[in-house]
Amino acid sequence: MNERERTMADTAARTMIRTQGRRAFGAAFGARRSGPRHPLVATAMVLPLAALLVVVFGGWDAVVTQASSVGVMLGR
Repeated sequence: MNERERTMADTAARTMIRTQGRRAFGAAFGARRSGPRHPLVATAMVLPLAALLVVVFGGWDAVVTQASSVGVMLGR
């Protein structure tokens, strides 16, 4: 086996080990199906972090200004 074949074999072995590790992690920690999540679920996940950032950085005025600008741009 030449150097290139050895390198490719090593890479394939590492990939297999990495894939098996991900599967084991998913099985241990309850991985869910892949695919898009419902927009309301995504919103519910993001809102607490957004609220925290608004409070921590005092950015309520900036949020209102941006929302107003987007509303004007959309013609509302």
